[in-house]
Amino acid sequence: MLAQQIAENFSVTPQISVADVAEIAQAGFGQVICNRPDNEEPGQPAAAEIAQACAAQGIEFYHLPFQGSLPAQLVTEFRAIMDKSSGPTLAYCRSGQRCALLWQHAMAADA
Repeated sequence: MLAQQIAENFSVTPQISVADVAEIAQAGFGQVICNRPDNEEPGQPAAAEIAQACAAQGIEFYHLPFQGSLPAQLVTEFRAIMDKSSGPTLAYCRSGQRCALLWQHAMAADA
């Protein structure tokens, strides 16, 4: 897993696997956000599989998928998740770019 830190408590990464979840827990992430729709490409693990692995490691899991334009409601939901977070969050999609974009829009409310 190759995570890129965006902010003190927020990092993004490309698609993760079930096997990556133990490493994610060991790295201290308390929650994982998936911004990738299921079946976006063949062979990608379903969000439910990642959610189950996260639950086994005591990690909160959120599925906020989107493609194309960024819905305002999703920005609001993401911001609520980040506001209640007490520790590091890891978000993933195909490349990590959608996650970084969503974080940027959600945090823009502070400006």
